[in-house]
Amino acid sequence: MTELDGTWSDEAEFTALDNQADDAASEEEAELSQPVLAVVGRPNVGKSTLVNRILGRREAVVQDTPGVTRDRVAYDAQWAGRRFTVVDTGGWEPSATGLQAAVAAQAELAMNTADAVLVVVDASVGATATDEAVAKVLRRSKRPVLLAANKVDDERLLSDVASLWSLGLGEPYPVSALHGRSSGDLLDAIIKALPEAPREREAVARPRRVALVGKPNVGKSSLLNKLTGEQRSVVDSVAGTTVDPVDSLVELDGQVWRFVDTAGLRKRVHTASGTEYYASLRTKAAIDSSEVVIVLLDASEPLSEQDLRVLTSVVESGRACVLALNKWDLVDEDRRHQLEKELDRGLVRVTWAERVNISALTGRSVRKLAPALRTALASWDQRVPTGQLNSWLSELIAATPPPVRGGKQPKVLFATQAGIRPPTLVLFTTGFLEAGYRRFIERKFRERFGFEGSPVRINVRVREKKPRPGKKGK
Repeated sequence: MTELDGTWSDEAEFTALDNQADDAASEEEAELSQPVLAVVGRPNVGKSTLVNRILGRREAVVQDTPGVTRDRVAYDAQWAGRRFTVVDTGGWEPSATGLQAAVAAQAELAMNTADAVLVVVDASVGATATDEAVAKVLRRSKRPVLLAANKVDDERLLSDVASLWSLGLGEPYPVSALHGRSSGDLLDAIIKALPEAPREREAVARPRRVALVGKPNVGKSSLLNKLTGEQRSVVDSVAGTTVDPVDSLVELDGQVWRFVDTAGLRKRVHTASGTEYYASLRTKAAIDSSEVVIVLLDASEPLSEQDLRVLTSVVESGRACVLALNKWDLVDEDRRHQLEKELDRGLVRVTWAERVNISALTGRSVRKLAPALRTALASWDQRVPTGQLNSWLSELIAATPPPVRGGKQPKVLFATQAGIRPPTLVLFTTGFLEAGYRRFIERKFRERFGFEGSPVRINVRVREKKPRPGKKGK
């Protein structure tokens, strides 16, 4: 990727790019300082549809099935010049057990950590026992509570809204999340209820997003089922069973992760057809929306062109990466020696990715994935201060200068880490740096600062040649 390759003419561009990186970090801090609105209610009352209406864009997953939303998902929203965070939650059932109990706990935690709460009730059904239980909890709350009577799609249902006063949460706002009816009035009320500054609270950690990718029949669905402890994904010996990405909340090593099982990448997207074409597109979208990718390789079989194609797509996406060598229970001593040679030859582009030997069938070492994921994400988020980076780079270049090109030796005048996710270095130079020298810098950079599990991009900006005075074009 060379989005930041280019030219420079003024040294002010050095600090300008450096300041952009600082501004990006400040924006992240500003997002954390926004007031938070938690959207709660029982399953299938239209919470996620209403969240999309509040955001003014389709972000939350909506389906006509109860329980699609399972974890707390935070979105950035804006109305009437005010910015705030909307937290969509899973349906709240006070008597839930198992997975639904975990969903209910997530919703209750959102209530306790938000600055205001929006309770969504299905006006066409009226107040249920669950709605009354939610209201009873929130009446004791010290934060503002608003009541949205959803699914008021026409005037005939307006009379039913009045009965919701019985919940004791104040005036019910009749809205239709699907059609947008009266959503502006509700947003005005939300802005009025939210404080100017959020109250002090512990940061609400959202689950990190992990994509499971690999060629067909490598064991992605089997791994997800082993991690979740339930038959979340359909598993079959026939390659290509999974078509749509399947997402699950997984507690691994004391931390909740959001895993997405994807379709096996069989062909290049532009040569695939039919269901396979759309499955490839969805898999690519799942990679792009993830933060870290687990690439599954079948350790019992030779490394294939499909495996390398999957790895290339992950590297190009710029996501953190962990390599999981699956079916390790089928690997004997001879195969291990052969596998090491294959990996040394085939994984030249991802030598920085940590490898974990696992068996999705027996559960061997699957718990080792969590430390590897945390290491990769920490590297993906890591930033090296500009002063420290330039001091190290000066010593490196003094010891090993860039190769001469066109009779001149390029000089590196300044360097900055222009971004994270993935970490991206920009070098301001007097001449072009060869790809081999960039790889040398990356290797030495990793030896000094780490970044295990994350790609590192090296971009170069070359000084523009100024026209010599007195020379004119003919």
